[in-house]
Amino acid sequence: MDFVELLPVFMFGALAILLFSGYPVAFILGGVGLAFGVIGIFSGEFMFIQFRSLPSRIFGGIMESLILTAIPMFIFMGTMLEKSGIARDLLNCLQVLLRRVPGGLALAVTLMGTILAATTGIIGASVIMMSLLALPVMLKRNYDAELATGTIAASGTLGILIPPSIMLVIMADLLSRSVGNLFVAAVFPGLILSGLYFAYIVIRCTINPSLAPPLPKDIGPQTTMGVLGMVLRSFVPPVILIACVLGSILAGLATPTEAAGVGALGAILLGLFNLVLLPAMGVKELHFDGEADSKLESHAAPGGVSAELKHFWDTLKDVVERTALTNAMIFGIFIGATLFSFVFRSLGGDDLVIDAVEALGLGSWGLLFLIMGLVFILGFFFDWIEITLIVLPVFAPAIALLDFGDHVAKFEVTYWFAILLAVNLQTSFLTPPFGFALFYLKAVAPKTVKIQQIYRGIIPFVMLQLIGLSLVAIFPEIALWLPRQLLN
Repeated sequence: MDFVELLPVFMFGALAILLFSGYPVAFILGGVGLAFGVIGIFSGEFMFIQFRSLPSRIFGGIMESLILTAIPMFIFMGTMLEKSGIARDLLNCLQVLLRRVPGGLALAVTLMGTILAATTGIIGASVIMMSLLALPVMLKRNYDAELATGTIAASGTLGILIPPSIMLVIMADLLSRSVGNLFVAAVFPGLILSGLYFAYIVIRCTINPSLAPPLPKDIGPQTTMGVLGMVLRSFVPPVILIACVLGSILAGLATPTEAAGVGALGAILLGLFNLVLLPAMGVKELHFDGEADSKLESHAAPGGVSAELKHFWDTLKDVVERTALTNAMIFGIFIGATLFSFVFRSLGGDDLVIDAVEALGLGSWGLLFLIMGLVFILGFFFDWIEITLIVLPVFAPAIALLDFGDHVAKFEVTYWFAILLAVNLQTSFLTPPFGFALFYLKAVAPKTVKIQQIYRGIIPFVMLQLIGLSLVAIFPEIALWLPRQLLN
């Protein structure tokens, strides 16, 4: 091959090197695409006029995509649940309900991560929130630091897989597949991962109870009516919200985009309930240390607005701002990735990938293992959105050629592959040296928690994630059974 034919290889190599520079990913993707487009012009493989098609691809393909409009609403929903204190109350409730089970507080964190995953896919927010709420209490209760940090980090990443997942929305758009079908296919794999975490904690804490001492009996409500009231206040509302969002999708009553709108509205109503109605009624909150919060005083603030409403309004503005910033970051990467993939394909990248796959003679299983291994390795260094927007456009032509015979029907291969990729990408948050969930956790953890403890703590959970990946690969029905039932 001459220099011109190898331009896609050099382009991919330049991207891999520059991603380590720490410069914003959106600018790296777009800059590499633009630079190699110019190189292609001078080499005769690319024409300047081709750049004119980029605005239509960006505005027509990204900005007007009905699938992608669900992203800001899912971000808003998750951020509102965090900022309004609903997630905090949920964790307080779960730790009381699970106090009799070995590792009850760790199980509460796992269950909370699963419930939050079904509301949003904002991993950083989930990990930071649970680290701030649960980690100091777990350490105070003499929980093993490695078990505590590993549980929080792993549970916080479930939102990348359990629908409604932002990552699945992006994958559906890149693979031109139904996001609703991907959501349905991800339900059981996500619950299996959560179940593996649950089983591991129970077994390990049963064998060695000193790792997770039980919650003192004087924490939480002491009467049946008190427990019932706690459940009705802290557990039922977010579960109802999840049922409205996921139930409407699974029942075919709403598209994922419409369900995202329902979720955003529901989160606002729950925020009003938690920040306005309950404080006005004098309902107090229970912290992990058992001390009750002082009620927000209900009195007229300047301008005639009650303190509760003013608090809610300030929270709403903060949520909207955070949603806008997160959404801008994601769509900025989308624009850069669009430019990169357009130039990559124009320079013959698709043909080069297909020729390389055929030359290797790996077959469908060999190619699948190659891609999964590459994604796992990339997870040590890059975030999921970077991996997704790099790997899928590059390997999309090869993915279309996959054929597994009777193991997976041809028309279902893309969905199965997407779920395998999503499970694999769970590890990208936990694997050092650049596991983002580890950085989020360390940033807010007490100084007594060392990074070495965090690294050791996540090892069992990464192994559990790989077990989950293997189960979905060996038994594709885990991902494909539910979509078949709903479609039939």
